[in-house]
Amino acid sequence: MATTSTEQIIREAPEVEALRMGLVETARALPMPTLPAYQIAGMTPTQQAAVTRGQQGIGAYVPYSTAAGQGYNMAQGMLAPEAINQYMSPYQQQVIDAAMMNIQRQGDMARQNMQAQAVRAGAFGGSREGVQRGVLGRALAETQQSTLASLLNQNFNQASQRALQSAIATGQIAQGIGSLGEQVQRLGQQDVSFLYGLGQQEQGQRQRELDALRASNLQQSMLPYQHLSFVS
Repeated sequence: MATTSTEQIIREAPEVEALRMGLVETARALPMPTLPAYQIAGMTPTQQAAVTRGQQGIGAYVPYSTAAGQGYNMAQGMLAPEAINQYMSPYQQQVIDAAMMNIQRQGDMARQNMQAQAVRAGAFGGSREGVQRGVLGRALAETQQSTLASLLNQNFNQASQRALQSAIATGQIAQGIGSLGEQVQRLGQQDVSFLYGLGQQEQGQRQRELDALRASNLQQSMLPYQHLSFVS
């Protein structure tokens, strides 16, 4: 006994099928979409200005550092033995001469008193009076030498103190100059960082604009396919 098979083909309504076939042909006719390229925002003029200023500011501390080093060397030189002479009192010799004259005057007065006593005692010109004159002369010379040494030492100590004070003041000035150089360098770097930060904000805004433009272009290029998908 023969077996009969039946194949049933179900088709859409002719107008629907024609519409679908038209959509397929339309889809085939559409060109491949061109995806917009990514764009990277370049450095802004503000950023470029910050970079230039940063390059120009490199080593801004050097003149201050050099001046500070010269000041330290000058301060050390002020304490050298040969440099202390400039701090010696210009009136030292006058002071010494006055002191020597005063000692000499006192010695003369003592010698006159001694001679007067010898005359009254009838011993003037004797050996005893001669010994007394020798003792007085040695005492006078020792007093003069001691006074001279004391005055010279006093003047030297005062000059050394003045030299030390000048050296300390010069060193402090040098230190201040060095600190000023560091501050100039630091403030310059802060300005560069601030300026570059402003440029980064501008660059970020430009990048957001480029990203938004790409998104809009991408949406426009995909719009026909979205319409086709919606209709189908």
